[in-house]
Amino acid sequence: MAANSAFTWADRLRRPAGIRSVRLGDTKVSFVPDGAVQGRPRAWLPDSTDETWAAHPEYLDASGYLVASVGGLLVEHGDRALLIDAGFGPQSLPADPGTPNGALYGGALLDSLAGLGRPAGEIEAVAFSHLHPDHVGWALHPVPGADRLAFAHADHLVPEPEWAARDLPEAAGGLGEETVAALAPRVRTVTDGQEIFPGVRVRITAGHTAGHAEYVITGGGTRLIAFGDSLHSPIQADHPEWSCVYDQDPARAADHRRRLVAELAEPGTIGFGVHFADVVFGRVRRDGDGPAWQPLDA
Repeated sequence: MAANSAFTWADRLRRPAGIRSVRLGDTKVSFVPDGAVQGRPRAWLPDSTDETWAAHPEYLDASGYLVASVGGLLVEHGDRALLIDAGFGPQSLPADPGTPNGALYGGALLDSLAGLGRPAGEIEAVAFSHLHPDHVGWALHPVPGADRLAFAHADHLVPEPEWAARDLPEAAGGLGEETVAALAPRVRTVTDGQEIFPGVRVRITAGHTAGHAEYVITGGGTRLIAFGDSLHSPIQADHPEWSCVYDQDPARAADHRRRLVAELAEPGTIGFGVHFADVVFGRVRRDGDGPAWQPLDA
């Protein structure tokens, strides 16, 4: 990797992504920024070591945190539009030494949609990879200055096993009564292999949560895997055995992640990592020259 290329790569790993788009034939997919979260590297990836991060400071910001984007994926086909995940919403949390996180904030998703020419009212459905707060945000929060939800008109597509776990205690992956009550009127459950939008199919990949789903989008001879929280950081493409502290079943998550990383190295396949700093669209290349995750526009 050339020096200038390495510098650009490191710079992008330390900042959240702006709007980025990819064409898949007649389908356009775009990252819709909402905000960002910092992660304490040893806490987020407990199998990593101090030596790991000393050898790879390019993944850490000036405060020593991993930087993860927060937002959604807009899928447009003709005059139709689907949103996958809904960010964190108009709220923020400061760094908390008692958690694996640094600062967490959202709030930009509606403006980002408008910037893409797709105001929230044009989204026909919101599909969720899972129901953690940084993926459900705008499904629960009213539009600033208005007494209405941004996506109240849209179906909320939730993987069936994820919704089935909704009444578990929150520590075991449940949602809490208020969240369930807010989502329930609009929820439509979806199943493994179901086509929910032209060229978009559900793929249940439990491990991060009981019903975590990826969305496989095909068009123009290319397959894009929107893999949600199957991976949290680009460095996991080099270390798929490393599970995140937030994975409910770390062994199952790691087993799936190994298969996923191998898939992302196949011809005609690209990935979308919602938390992948400013390298959200990419491919896996295991040629021994640089990191395995290679952004599309490197």
